[in-house]
Amino acid sequence: MQGLLALSRGIDRLLRIFATMGGWMGALLVLVVCYDVITRYFGVPKPAGLNSTMIQEFEYWLHSGLIVFAIGYAYTRNAHVRIDLLRDNFSNRRKHIIEFIGISVALIPYSVIGFWLSWPFVKQSFISGEISKSQTGLSNLWIVKAGLLVLFALLLLAGISQWIKSLAGMTGNLSAAEEDELFGGGH
Repeated sequence: MQGLLALSRGIDRLLRIFATMGGWMGALLVLVVCYDVITRYFGVPKPAGLNSTMIQEFEYWLHSGLIVFAIGYAYTRNAHVRIDLLRDNFSNRRKHIIEFIGISVALIPYSVIGFWLSWPFVKQSFISGEISKSQTGLSNLWIVKAGLLVLFALLLLAGISQWIKSLAGMTGNLSAAEEDELFGGGH
């Protein structure tokens, strides 16, 4: 069990790295939006080759990246919707069982199916050289579509990490601090 918990901690570290990248995308998004507003409403010229459509589409890309890279870490920090009204009254063992079952029958299959169904769209976008529908927009749309693959992969990793922790909790192999972290969340 200690080996599995070490794997879970490794996954959590990886997810934290991706979440940090997503956070930097959020900071860059703020700067790009400010740049867009300044150049559009105050008449500041844009550098050669850039236009408002490209900048706005890049804002969507950054926003997507922020969500994609942060979702796995957010799940491991319990920053997702739960029915706490019922859950708070359950014993830790029951919470572990419910989490284990939920991850086994919902999260892991959902992540695998999402990845599998997204792959053809990303592949077709790459092969066809898909570009923006706007004539002055960005090219290489496969990059933003590949975010779906990353999202489902990170969500799967987060599910595996939480699944391991729930299994350890059901068998009494989690410390009190680890249980608090597992159930406490990061709201």
